[in-house]
Amino acid sequence: MTEITPGRGASRNKYEDFEGLRERAVALRREGLSLRQIRDELKVFNNDILNRLVQGEPPPAWTKRPRAKDDLRERARELRTQGWTYDQIQVELGCSKSSISLWVRDLPRPERRDPSEQAKLAARKRWEHELAMRDVERQRVKDGARQEIGQLSDRELMMAGVALYWAEGTKDKEYARRETVTFVNSDPAVIRLYLAWLRLLGIAPERLRYRLMIHITADTEGAERYWADVVGVDVSTFQRTTIKKHNPKTVRKNVGENYRGCLVIRVKQGADLYRRIEGWWYGIVGAASAPDLQNRT
Repeated sequence: MTEITPGRGASRNKYEDFEGLRERAVALRREGLSLRQIRDELKVFNNDILNRLVQGEPPPAWTKRPRAKDDLRERARELRTQGWTYDQIQVELGCSKSSISLWVRDLPRPERRDPSEQAKLAARKRWEHELAMRDVERQRVKDGARQEIGQLSDRELMMAGVALYWAEGTKDKEYARRETVTFVNSDPAVIRLYLAWLRLLGIAPERLRYRLMIHITADTEGAERYWADVVGVDVSTFQRTTIKKHNPKTVRKNVGENYRGCLVIRVKQGADLYRRIEGWWYGIVGAASAPDLQNRT
């Protein structure tokens, strides 16, 4: 067969062997070529003839592009079935009403709501959006502040630990002499920081005693396993748990599956350590209140 090449001066003989050309086009189509590839292969640059050559032959799967608005369409139909109006869907998805109408025209029209109810729904939607934006901003500030800390030096950890103990640990009183180092808290992050501070001070793990304090209605065994995992010891090393009885007249908020009581950490033979902690604390207080505080670098 003589190759048919469209070009100048060949208009009369152009595509004379149409059936032969079609056979080649169909074969190429079935091999998975696109229209453009078939055009370049056969040198057929007339779109009308090109489409006739492959008529009846489906395009290969790889040439089918996903429609950019398919996800929006499915979401619009979902919202429409929930009774949303065109205006609400437009605000939610940010697409035109004409597109929404085209996508959902086969669905039943939602019942008309009372105007006051409609206003309440719109107000609630705006408030939910406002709360979401506040959460984003809140997290942005937290992440920025976290990055400001960077690496923690031993001296910085030392100061943080002293302040943490003086806020949450037991303290000696004139009316109750108890020079013991005992720390109580329900926040695992606080517990981990406290233990890091004790390691900095050189307190051996063998000197630490752990005990759980928890309300009688809670899952005691589950809480013990949780805290043992936090501090990295076997639960069998825990001392006897202190059970707190619940006052029925008190409305407790520390309830639910996330309530695991408080962990008590005592340093054995800690009298000398306690005295040093108290000295460190008042040293910090004195340094912070010194007259030349503003001139420090």
